[in-house]
Amino acid sequence: MKSIEVVAGVIVRDEKYFVTARGYGDYKGFWEFPGGKMEPGESREQALARELKEELAVEVEVGRFICTVEYDYPAFHLTMHCFFCTVVRGELTLLEHEAAKWISLGELSALEWCPADVKVVEQLKCIS
Repeated sequence: MKSIEVVAGVIVRDEKYFVTARGYGDYKGFWEFPGGKMEPGESREQALARELKEELAVEVEVGRFICTVEYDYPAFHLTMHCFFCTVVRGELTLLEHEAAKWISLGELSALEWCPADVKVVEQLKCIS
């Protein structure tokens, strides 16, 4: 089975979480924490900063590590490293996602999440 390694950012501001809806693929319209694939030679933090700049047109400070999720989708195995992030420059602009919103911790469970991101939501509830 093919393996993919990605990073995801849990962007936090005023006790709200920035979440995005996928704009393509099998899980189009499902919610996720933004991020993407790591490039060869990049650290997890470098990859996340680059991906969020490409997807959301912002510069972020990558903060504390949250968790690594291992998940088997039908066509591939996903390893996703998740970090808290703070926007330090720019306005969040959707360049790849179909929707986004700021929500509270209590509202996270009400969304239909991509399967791997469900584990991140569970982890956020445990540490918050």
